[in-house]
Amino acid sequence: MNDNAEQQPLTVTLSYPQGQLAKAFVTALTHEDADTRRRAEVRGQRWREVLEAMAAGRLSVGSRTPVDELPPWVTPEVVRGGYATGTASAGGPLHTDETEAAQSFGVPAERRALFAHCLTEPGLAWLWARLDSGRYEIGVAEEAALLTMAWLVRQGETDAALDLVAELEPFADRLRFLPRPADGPPADATAAVHRHTVSEAVDTLTRRRPNTAVEAQREALAVWQPFSDELLVHWLRTARDGQVLERVPDADWLARGEVLLGRYRLLAAEHTRCTKHRDPKENLGILRGALEEIVAGRPLDTRRLGLLRHAVRSMVRRRGQPGSAAHMALRHRQAEQAALPSHHGLARLVLRRLAVLPRETGITDVASFLGTVTEEESRETGLPTGAVVPATIRQVVESALSAPLGTLVERGVVPSAEVLAELVPQLVAAATAHAYGDDTLRALMAANYRAFRSRRSLLLLNLERQVRMEELPWVRAVSGQRSAVLGSAEGDGALDVLRQLGELAVQAFPGTILPNPLIRELGVLERQCDLGAPFVEELAADIFMGTFSPKFLTAARVAGELLGGGTLYERYYGIDYAAIRNLAITETSTALTRSYQARTSPGFARLCAERAGKASRSWSVAANGMVIEQAQILTTHNLATLVHRVGVAPQPGWADLARRCFVTVCRLTARVHHNPRPLGTIKDAAYAWRQMVFHLSLCPPEEQRRVIAGLNEETARHPAHAATRLAPALAGLALAVEGGAFGPDGTADGGPARRFLGWSTDGHWMR
Repeated sequence: MNDNAEQQPLTVTLSYPQGQLAKAFVTALTHEDADTRRRAEVRGQRWREVLEAMAAGRLSVGSRTPVDELPPWVTPEVVRGGYATGTASAGGPLHTDETEAAQSFGVPAERRALFAHCLTEPGLAWLWARLDSGRYEIGVAEEAALLTMAWLVRQGETDAALDLVAELEPFADRLRFLPRPADGPPADATAAVHRHTVSEAVDTLTRRRPNTAVEAQREALAVWQPFSDELLVHWLRTARDGQVLERVPDADWLARGEVLLGRYRLLAAEHTRCTKHRDPKENLGILRGALEEIVAGRPLDTRRLGLLRHAVRSMVRRRGQPGSAAHMALRHRQAEQAALPSHHGLARLVLRRLAVLPRETGITDVASFLGTVTEEESRETGLPTGAVVPATIRQVVESALSAPLGTLVERGVVPSAEVLAELVPQLVAAATAHAYGDDTLRALMAANYRAFRSRRSLLLLNLERQVRMEELPWVRAVSGQRSAVLGSAEGDGALDVLRQLGELAVQAFPGTILPNPLIRELGVLERQCDLGAPFVEELAADIFMGTFSPKFLTAARVAGELLGGGTLYERYYGIDYAAIRNLAITETSTALTRSYQARTSPGFARLCAERAGKASRSWSVAANGMVIEQAQILTTHNLATLVHRVGVAPQPGWADLARRCFVTVCRLTARVHHNPRPLGTIKDAAYAWRQMVFHLSLCPPEEQRRVIAGLNEETARHPAHAATRLAPALAGLALAVEGGAFGPDGTADGGPARRFLGWSTDGHWMR
């Protein structure tokens, strides 16, 4: 913040965890789904643990070591918002595989006993067998520790192995250091990745339950409609001139009536999904009730007789006389509909097909599991031959497709940048592990990386950083086994993956800000390539402390190298990239004269606060958001780094990406209308707008004008209120293209043109 800023000190209160506990409690009590209630109970228990640990002083919320007596490398259990519960993810009761291992080792079912056994010759032999076969799984990073120790022993690195054991031993009774068994080694992630495993797809299909409404309708068509026809025909035998009970029922009619009532009782006991037949006001209930009275020898009163005759007339009028062509055609169509296979039945069939696959892998050929029902399957399941697997079940199976990441994006398996970020660690794990020369160590470190990336981020204050993988004791122990990366084949491979991921993210999701998990993975690859191109995270406005780390200024300087010299981006946002370069040089020179590395960039923080205006001088979430947005503008939030240092060049071209960004802007702006809380949507639209301006800035001036001329055509495809809201922003963009400038308030000489920003403390003009 600037020198006059009154930055309110940030404290962590109990209000957030208390609110989350209350939500979980209400859901656990009131939700109609039993599984949802159970999950809410688990969440509630974890939030109770958070509150108890905070009250007892066992938690230091905001610290990278939040749990007393646990070093930073231990994986903490973290709930929503980055709160640690006070327990370790590798702790808790023994897993089944640990109990089975203790039995096979002949040792007590205790973690310390398992740990001690692995330090013996039989234990080391067991670990070496796992290393060589690849038949292990690392669920949390700690489970790679003993395998790493065993690898060091086999390589003759005894001192490193002993040091590692000494660091792990104090936690041997609490943490799970033993690897989990697996059916086989994981697939090579350099060739293909998958969003879900076969096991996860199977679990999703297993949880599918028959659709109550659909099954009730199926029962009505297959059982109760035909039975109501039988009752109607029976009553029509007493009719004269269309009026039932104009003829006195004879003994045969009564006997047949008893048979029908007996059948009804059997059907009602067997078919319980549809309950409409029990309603005495429905036609079937009226016909059945009247029959019960007549068969019992009780004459119908005037009211009941009227209801009966009305029900018969309405049934004949609506569906035709039973046996007529119209009636038979209707019942034939309904029978065909009732005979259609249920989604639940087809899900069971797909489960049978998937049973032949390994559980913890993806599916390389999903088409072979989604074909129509074969004759053999029809005989075994009762499903009709040729029945098609519905889209809802296909999507579950396709979510486990194992293919190159670009293919998953093209096929919609990866629908967003957030999902892309979930899959990237599989690729980055393979890329980073290539620095290890030994095959078994490479596979182990790749598995360790994937597990480490499942570690949830902590809520951190005061510019503390999340734990890095290099801080894990077992990773440090083998750090000397990594080959020199700079200029090596491994570095080139990491650069290829970095460029591939950058191009994919920018090309596939051009109007979406890069999510922090993806930025984190890009940063890992960048460090391996040593490009000197820092990636900066999106900061949270509610815990922003008014400061930025030095890499933000470095990223802004990189952006200036690409966008300085009067580009559209520099003019539109009113940036002086030459001044930013000078600031970076000054702060770097100052840092070189110090005996320690600076943790903050006061000059960059001051610049962002000045650009945010007077509103940034008092603390509020919105004021913080305005300052953070200026940092994103100056740095382009990693786009310039990807283009200028990494060298990404998406195939569609910058003009096409700009147009697609504007489509996202229009779609989001349309959601502002009648939105009681529109500010989040406006903020996202402004992010997409900023990326559009960036892409446009990489186009020649003539192409910029052609693209901007076509933007009005795009707004015409959206609701009129969206075009009205975007008109000032479009006018401002046209102004910048023609060399005009905005005033300090983001307008141009009081005219309609406005600079489009997302955050405001005064009420956004787009509302």
